[in-house]
Amino acid sequence: MDQFHKIYARVISNLEKNLPSWLHYHSAAHTRHVLDQTIFIAGKEHVKGEDLFLLKLAALYHDTGFMKSREKHEEISCSIAHKELVNDGLEKEDVDKVCKMILATRIPQKPETKLENIIADADLEYLGTPQFNAISNRLYKELLHYHPNMSREQWNEIQIDFISKHSYHTNYCKQNREPGKLANLEHIKKEVRKQS
Repeated sequence: MDQFHKIYARVISNLEKNLPSWLHYHSAAHTRHVLDQTIFIAGKEHVKGEDLFLLKLAALYHDTGFMKSREKHEEISCSIAHKELVNDGLEKEDVDKVCKMILATRIPQKPETKLENIIADADLEYLGTPQFNAISNRLYKELLHYHPNMSREQWNEIQIDFISKHSYHTNYCKQNREPGKLANLEHIKKEVRKQS
């Protein structure tokens, strides 16, 4: 078994065992989805070899912090990645790159490198897809754990604000996800108009 598959098996197993059950969005399934999208977008952006390996590790670890806390979960994810990946024999310099990529998924996103652009987009790629409603419903359900009184109307306003401010960073997502994102935004605005 190659190194990545060993790490993948360990991280996914930890997420499945240790993530709180109310994380309907930030689940092991979300991590697998972001990893798949990271690999897909990396292919479109011609990233391979060592860079792709580090990018895949960042996708795998980007939400591991949720096992401990929602607050500052990206920083916690970084320290988990640091501890485990150094034990796996990775160079500190490479682990630092992985950490920077994890931090690039923080909202508001401010990625600085090509690899950071890719993971940032992979994390929010769903905003411009037909799966948007199903995925955003999972996020709403998760947020109800923290804010039990949040109405569907309030959630729609949060989404409108978030999507209006969001930008994709890779050429692939700008061309292939931006139009879908704007259509999804329009759809929510229509819902809100109906409710008012």
